Amino acid sequence: MSSNVLFFGWNRPFPGRESMSAQHFQEFNQYLGGLQQGGQIDGYDTVFLGSHGGDLNGFFLIRADNNKLDKLVASQEWQAQITRASIHLDGVGAIRGATGQLIAEWMEIWARQIPS
Repeated sequence: MSSNVLFFGWNRPFPGRESMSAQHFQEFNQYLGGLQQGGQIDGYDTVFLGSHGGDLNGFFLIRADNNKLDKLVASQEWQAQITRASIHLDGVGAIRGATGQLIAEWMEIWARQIPS
């Protein structure tokens, strides 16, 4: 499983757009499932967070190698999905990241930048 990830998070639906959010959530899960079945991503996790007073209430963590993630975020379908989400969700954001074995590599890069 790849250690490269794409984090796609949100806060909550805009008032009055909850039904739109529920429908898009189901369709987005199907979209990601299709990407996984087609080999365009390695997998994904869906996470809902409990009440905590913050502005992040859920996210998808999408795993794939860098080339696959590059192709994904450059695709018109991804852009359409993100644009659609921004119409009904507050706090939409997508950012690349690392997990697993890449953490040691990213920490080493970070540590080298610290002045002695």
